[in-house]
Amino acid sequence: MSCVVFAYHDIGYVCLQSLIEMGASIRAVFTHEDDPSETRWFRSVRALAEHHHIPVFTAVPRGPQWTSRLREWNPDLIFSFHYRRLLPDAVLETARVGAVNLHTSLLPRFRGRCPVNWVLVRGEQETGVTLHHMVREADAGDIVEQQRVPIDTEDTALTLYRKLTGAASALLRSAYPKLRDGSAPRVPQDPSLATYFRGRTAADGQFDWQSSGQDIYNLVRAVTHPFPGAFTVAPTKFYIWRCSLISGSSVPAATPGQVLSATDHLVVATGDLPLRLNRVQAEGGVEESGIDWAARLGVREGDTLT
Repeated sequence: MSCVVFAYHDIGYVCLQSLIEMGASIRAVFTHEDDPSETRWFRSVRALAEHHHIPVFTAVPRGPQWTSRLREWNPDLIFSFHYRRLLPDAVLETARVGAVNLHTSLLPRFRGRCPVNWVLVRGEQETGVTLHHMVREADAGDIVEQQRVPIDTEDTALTLYRKLTGAASALLRSAYPKLRDGSAPRVPQDPSLATYFRGRTAADGQFDWQSSGQDIYNLVRAVTHPFPGAFTVAPTKFYIWRCSLISGSSVPAATPGQVLSATDHLVVATGDLPLRLNRVQAEGGVEESGIDWAARLGVREGDTLT
């Protein structure tokens, strides 16, 4: 079965690798040029395709010249794996069997951008990967297959992404033979259950000490390394890269942002439960332990970081 693959990032890499290992006839791979401003911690789809002598393109396939070329390749299937652009109808229609996308959530929930980060921000306990048919509306097409992935309380976006990468490969290895022989199901999504989320920027990492401790903790783990990080601007801008929530009946009442301890650990009050700040970084400085940061700035118990 012939196919054209649109792929990027680690999920793109493992899914392309899975198709190669399953003997798919891959006519071409479309990927993205790496953004020099983005921390690149993932494997290269381009390098993998070139290693297997598959033609690679970084151009956006818009216009009649690309539609004509796709028709010449005559793909049975078009696959999209973490590709960052919506494919136009003219491209999707060149696939004889269908065009499918792998999305990193359990559709119809968490449609849209950055689902791995958003499920952590929202405190979800489960997510997954979904292979679905592509239609004009993003992430709205019929579902082929899903695989569920539990979210641990200490998962970060990176650890969760790695779980989803393994699940994506397993899902594709299960679904591809069914797509090939025509036995793959098509289950319509229930639009009443759909939720949509936008892309995130570095500015979305700012938090307020008046928020709940759980909400701040969730934000920190959602945007910690290799993402831009969670930050506050008081007393000066600094980032929290790792923290832990303190619960229990002995938690003292305090003003949000008040330092409860600056000796053994740096502990700060929030809107409810306090947080232990394990790893922080002043803007322009180096990452360090919370206690070292407090000592260097002369932050003491009773001070307020607002």
